[in-house]
Amino acid sequence: MSKVALVTGGSRGIGAAISLALKNAGYTVAANYAGNDEAAQKFTAETGIKTYKWSVADYDACAEGIARVEAELGPVAVLVNNAGITRDSMFHKMTREQWKEVIDTNLSGLFNMTHPVWSGMRDRKFGRIINISSINGQKGQAGQANYSAAKAGDLGFTKALAQEGARAGITVNAICPGYIGTEMVRAIDEKVLNERIIPQIPVGRLGEPEEIARCVVFLASDDAGFITGSTITANGGQYFT
Repeated sequence: MSKVALVTGGSRGIGAAISLALKNAGYTVAANYAGNDEAAQKFTAETGIKTYKWSVADYDACAEGIARVEAELGPVAVLVNNAGITRDSMFHKMTREQWKEVIDTNLSGLFNMTHPVWSGMRDRKFGRIINISSINGQKGQAGQANYSAAKAGDLGFTKALAQEGARAGITVNAICPGYIGTEMVRAIDEKVLNERIIPQIPVGRLGEPEEIARCVVFLASDDAGFITGSTITANGGQYFT
């Protein structure tokens, strides 16, 4: 019986690439999504991967959704915390709502999703938690005080939880993508993309979602059993840590 992998924000963009890569690696995959029913239905039709709708910002919804996944597919062995939102604004204009929405999803969402699966992983003496942070959680970004704070918090969460999980056979790692060629990024004005963003990337191009997905597949594998509390920085050389 294949291991079950649950990917939040798993039906679009980087999350969709992660879901498909894990399926191709032999996992039984559940893809969570928050609101785009049409995209989720299309993703399931094209890939055969089941999708489940709930907001990672809601702890009770996460607990209920995870229970549904485990009842239908089996215990979650791999959790990929990928779901994220942006509410960009320069700080002097940022509202409390913009701050709270991003923190609730991008940081508290990790607690809300990981907490319900943690005890089961400890009991089974196996688990893989993979948190998708961001280059902007490492270096910061103007107009993204909320997003950068949340993504930096994801890295602290990763390092602390890795120490707790190690003796229980649970690894906890993070990936910090740079600019990846998702639909959202490619929608940026071509002049801005070519003159301001890509010149900052030493390899001279955007990353591809599949390149992040391959990092996830590795961290989920038995080959990565000695790696925990680590961050893979996948940004084409744009920022070094």
